[in-house]
Amino acid sequence: MLFISDALAQTAPAAPGGEGAWTSIIFMVLIFAVFYFLLIRPQAKRQKEHKAMVEALAKGDEVMTAGGIMGRIIEISDQYITLQIAAVDGKPVEVSMQRTAVQTLLPKGTMKSR
Repeated sequence: MLFISDALAQTAPAAPGGEGAWTSIIFMVLIFAVFYFLLIRPQAKRQKEHKAMVEALAKGDEVMTAGGIMGRIIEISDQYITLQIAAVDGKPVEVSMQRTAVQTLLPKGTMKSR
């Protein structure tokens, strides 16, 4: 028979009283609770903190963007900011980007120490 043995299926014994249904429901609720407290809740907290930080940005703040660019805010509007990232021959090098691209608010004086 080409090296394949016959497999005989057996039915599982029926669970008395329907306890299997309650066990699976409790297990699913437990898994959802673990995902909520370990994944969903911390992510929502981080998003809330980032939103508050972006809304509190002001002219003169030193920031780091998601792309790793460090700069000082020289102009700010509802959706966009302008960063001064360097000076070449006494002229500032400016970059405009969305406010949400700001990842970290740096301590004052960080740009001077570079």
